Amino acid sequence: MDIGMVTDKKMRVLVIAGSSRRVTNCPAADSKAKFFAERAKEKMPKDWVIDIFNAGNDYVLPKIQSCNACVSTSMALCVWPCNCYERHSFFEPDLMWDEDLYGRIYAADAIMVCAPVNWYNVTSSIKLLFDRLVCANGGNPDEKLIGHKDGALAAQLEHSPKWKELSVNHLEGRTAAFFTYGDEGGDEPADDGRPAILRHKEYFDPAEEAKMGYVSYFYGPVIWQCRHSGIETPERLIKQVAFGKGGKYSDNQIEELKEDKATLDEFDAWVKDVEEFVLKKGKVPPSKYPVPLRRPDSDMRPFLRQLQLLVRMVLGNLWLHSAGYFVSRYYAKKLRLYKD
Repeated sequence: MDIGMVTDKKMRVLVIAGSSRRVTNCPAADSKAKFFAERAKEKMPKDWVIDIFNAGNDYVLPKIQSCNACVSTSMALCVWPCNCYERHSFFEPDLMWDEDLYGRIYAADAIMVCAPVNWYNVTSSIKLLFDRLVCANGGNPDEKLIGHKDGALAAQLEHSPKWKELSVNHLEGRTAAFFTYGDEGGDEPADDGRPAILRHKEYFDPAEEAKMGYVSYFYGPVIWQCRHSGIETPERLIKQVAFGKGGKYSDNQIEELKEDKATLDEFDAWVKDVEEFVLKKGKVPPSKYPVPLRRPDSDMRPFLRQLQLLVRMVLGNLWLHSAGYFVSRYYAKKLRLYKD
């Protein structure tokens, strides 16, 4: 269901819970990212529109599909918003489209990311999501000009005078803020800073590991992606905290976090900084190539959501695993950059 273009004067903030954990899947517990996102909504002004997107993996529901790197063929082949996938696809269900992430990000004046550090890095969900936002950085806003996905037509367009007016930063002027957290390995490190169960101690240098202990290393790539794309990401809106250090992972859950006043105070201060920054900056003016807002599938009744997904998956798989595969290979050859 289309909501259309957002024309109200209310400030809009999209809060992304960037953990892959959900209680309805094998982690058996909800993510702290979701807890932080909901707390951010509670703390923000009541007259603002605070929209929460949970990037966690839910059992049998669509996942965020990967970026296919169309840009490496031609910038004009990367369409804004991404047309590698589509809403309610029968063949490749995609959480970003089913949850209308492109419309929701476009409608937002600010994007707040609450996410953990996984293995010295961003989470899988955040990586997938931000990879799929490459189209916001100069992507082609008119797929008709390239016949949807024709590599040769895209290369021609990229070299044409028209391309200069088409290729813009579609999210320019928005604000991004990052709150990242971790436990620095919980009880895994021994007194010498090396993992306690590691047998080859010479493989691991604690002094070298310590050089990576800051947010600009862990989340630096997506922070600089935002800046590259015209999304303002000031240092004061980037915060990293550690809690649960030295303890068992099972003793560092949401219930324990609720009692951690120091961490909650740091988070609340970050939310306040975001609020003040966004309020001072004001509403973001419409971009040259807007994206309409639709209702995300998560707003549907669970039974109806599952029913439509069942129909899509059954029909899609029947087609793909029969004639559909061969038809898709035939058309893929016709759309290649260098044709035989």
